[in-house]
Amino acid sequence: MFTMGLAGARPGFDPLALLLVALAVEAIVGEARVLFRVVPHPVAGLEALIATLERKLNRHHRSPADRALRGALVSVFLIALGGVVGWGLAGLSRAHPWGSIPELVVLVVLVSQRGPFDGARAVQGFLRRDQLSPARQRVAAMMTGTAARADLADGLDTHGVARAAIEQMALGFCAGVVAPVFWYVLLGLPGIIAYVVVGALERVVGGDAAVHRAFGFTAARLARVLDLIPACLAGLFVVLAAAFVPTTSPVRAFKTMVRGGSGHRQAKAGWPLAATAGGLGLALAGPGSGVQAPWLGDGRATATERDVRRALYLYAVACLINAMWLSALVLVRLDLGG
Repeated sequence: MFTMGLAGARPGFDPLALLLVALAVEAIVGEARVLFRVVPHPVAGLEALIATLERKLNRHHRSPADRALRGALVSVFLIALGGVVGWGLAGLSRAHPWGSIPELVVLVVLVSQRGPFDGARAVQGFLRRDQLSPARQRVAAMMTGTAARADLADGLDTHGVARAAIEQMALGFCAGVVAPVFWYVLLGLPGIIAYVVVGALERVVGGDAAVHRAFGFTAARLARVLDLIPACLAGLFVVLAAAFVPTTSPVRAFKTMVRGGSGHRQAKAGWPLAATAGGLGLALAGPGSGVQAPWLGDGRATATERDVRRALYLYAVACLINAMWLSALVLVRLDLGG
């Protein structure tokens, strides 16, 4: 890891082992909703800051070039600020006997395994009881960063709600699980914080709306670059998970991922979505969904409550596989360290 020798201090707790502990803790406590009802979630606060900067700097009378420059400067400033904060916290973790605790808390907050799982499980429960309206509301809550998400969800029938829940879970697996772990392994705490900052920028100003096209150009392009490798890994983990989930096909998941994963307009979406669609024998991400893209997979589009239950199983196993490769890295580091 890039930050291992930070501050010239010998690490008191291996960072990769700390990340593994954070994954276990987050899997148990989830999003800590009770806490974040009292204090704002750091990511929500970051998105509010980005929205404020966007309103002040992205005025309609300015030229597209001026907007693009201002957007690039905002992106660079926030990413650099996040990197400095991460560097400082990592230095504290290496230099102080109890410094690993703040880093652990940050990791638990920035990784999101339970969020997509809990959301899809709630949708599955509503569909099982034929409660379409609350199922739509729960799917709308899962569609973070999707414009007019409530309107999109209100237009979904039972099959559309089931598909949307599965799609949001696949998206969350890349953006909330695999990508944060990947960038922490590669660059430590500065890496994961920088990734979260870019993700927040993309959600707030990186959309296709005309008002954001120039200002959010840098954020959108950075997000595509940072999501590329994690998205491929997420797709492969879903393929591997399909080998351990009844009624799913790893061969079909792999074929669908290779055939359609790279063609999706969202870098973080195509690979895990295509693998999920192929593994479950579904067609996902088509017109009318929260993703708004061409169909992925040649299966049926009539997803049901049973398919959401199968997708939950697939997601849980994929998260375990993600933790397993991290565990393997921890063992290698410990072995090399003597």
